Amino acid sequence: MKRNYKLTVAAMCLGIFLCMLDTTIMNIALPAIQSGLNVSLESLSWAMNSYTIVFAVFTIPLGRVADRLGKNKVYVVGLVMFGLGSLLSGLASSSGLFTGRSIQSLGAAIVFPASMIIGISQVAIEKRKNVIAALGITQGLAAALGPAIGGIVTQFFGWRWVFLVNIPVLIVALCLSLMQLTFKNEKKLAIRLDLGGSLLSMLFLFTLTLALVKGNDWGWGTMEVICLFLTCLAAFVGFIFYEMRISSPMIPMGLFKNRQFTGSALAAVLSQLFLVGVMVILPTFLTRMQNETELTAALLVTPVSMTIFIFAPIAGLLIDRFGPRVIIFSGFFLMALAYFSYYHLDVTQNYQQLIWTCIVLGAGYGLIVGPITTLAAADFTGELLTASQSMVGVLRQLGSVLAVAIFISGLTGTISHAEGEAIHYSKKQISRLTLPVADRDKMDQHVTLGIKNQSPMKKSAAISDSKEQSMISSAYHHQLTQMGQQSITVQEKRRIHSKVEAQVKAKVVALNQQIQKTMNRIQTNVSMVMKDAFSSLYGWGIPFVFASSFITFIYEKKEKKRTLTR
Repeated sequence: MKRNYKLTVAAMCLGIFLCMLDTTIMNIALPAIQSGLNVSLESLSWAMNSYTIVFAVFTIPLGRVADRLGKNKVYVVGLVMFGLGSLLSGLASSSGLFTGRSIQSLGAAIVFPASMIIGISQVAIEKRKNVIAALGITQGLAAALGPAIGGIVTQFFGWRWVFLVNIPVLIVALCLSLMQLTFKNEKKLAIRLDLGGSLLSMLFLFTLTLALVKGNDWGWGTMEVICLFLTCLAAFVGFIFYEMRISSPMIPMGLFKNRQFTGSALAAVLSQLFLVGVMVILPTFLTRMQNETELTAALLVTPVSMTIFIFAPIAGLLIDRFGPRVIIFSGFFLMALAYFSYYHLDVTQNYQQLIWTCIVLGAGYGLIVGPITTLAAADFTGELLTASQSMVGVLRQLGSVLAVAIFISGLTGTISHAEGEAIHYSKKQISRLTLPVADRDKMDQHVTLGIKNQSPMKKSAAISDSKEQSMISSAYHHQLTQMGQQSITVQEKRRIHSKVEAQVKAKVVALNQQIQKTMNRIQTNVSMVMKDAFSSLYGWGIPFVFASSFITFIYEKKEKKRTLTR
């Protein structure tokens, strides 16, 4: 197997690719899934978070299970479970989607840590840097490629193939694994499982996510939300103290004695949060607010993936020359610039600014993700190496969980506020129209429904031909009644009808122009407030992204050559 280690590493990369791809591939298909299953965006956010939460909670415990039972065998079981979850998700109803995604994520929680360690173990410690870099870049690239692949698949094959597309890739990974891995006489570690730590981490993630997702609905100052945050804090503190006291912790606290690991751990959470915060919202903005197709939206976010692919390996090379501080700081600084540009995004003319902003975001994230996987591994061996790689994967998922919860919750709140503003503005504009009260009320209902559904509403709001004919007939008969129909000749009636018709048509033209101008003002206002609802999220994020760049001072200027074993 030694001479074929590249095939083994390729198989592990495929496994990691599938795990990380499914953290974001669903993002761009959200509108299509929402329509297809007739569920709310909030409900779908739970289907998304079911994957990331379960992945984050079970990655380390199941990584330790793999250590006890044999990584190769458990890895194959994880692939099969991931494939089953993908199949169930692709065929699911609204309730079945949550179940399918949960099974998928359990498979991913097995595959991810096992694939990292199997891949790294193929080479000697002094040569493993390239393998770690390849596995690490695969993680970031897969997460960034998710929306692009999801958009293409949704456009041409339908949203269900967002999940079913995993199957052929998984079959290739499974065949390579069966060919390359040895299943007899595997090395096993006699370690204990940390059930207490797993339960506390699950409680922490669940209460935090629930509070962030439901904060807008329940109110941030309500007792329910306050209790959730307090429980979350208690679970986190309890987890730290518990892990420090037991002999076989879920997360060995010795990892954090290494500054390179600590810096990489924080960078993993924050960079993933800020990346997914864009990738989860931007496709929805393009498809729902800009009325673009899934394919167009996918192409517009593809520059993020492309630049990650370019800058991640470059950052891996530059880290030796400039040290981690300069490279990681530059990455967060570029991400902050991208958030500043998203905040001031103007899509009224073209998407040139959007494309350049996506390039800057991808470059920033690439500069971070390229080095942190290698830096997080430090010179750990044995159980600490397994824990370090699992921990980085968990922290990426924590970043994804927080991003989905924070940004979808934030978008729900800002859109709700924007809808209220737009409806108030539309009512004010419609009230100024010289139309009968019944027609104004009908138009008001139509516009309000259009704003809430974010659907076009211009053409159907104007006076129709049938309505025009009804107005002509009513005006004509009213004129005849006033003149007395018995004394009017047929020729005179024709003349009166022509005159009334011309008058009504002129009035209708004027009314239609008035209505069209009103609808244009309303539509412009809707576009403006909805764009502000989207961009305001990134305005709030700018100081946090920039502040994150200062965690780079945790890193040592140059890596110390030391080995920690356990």
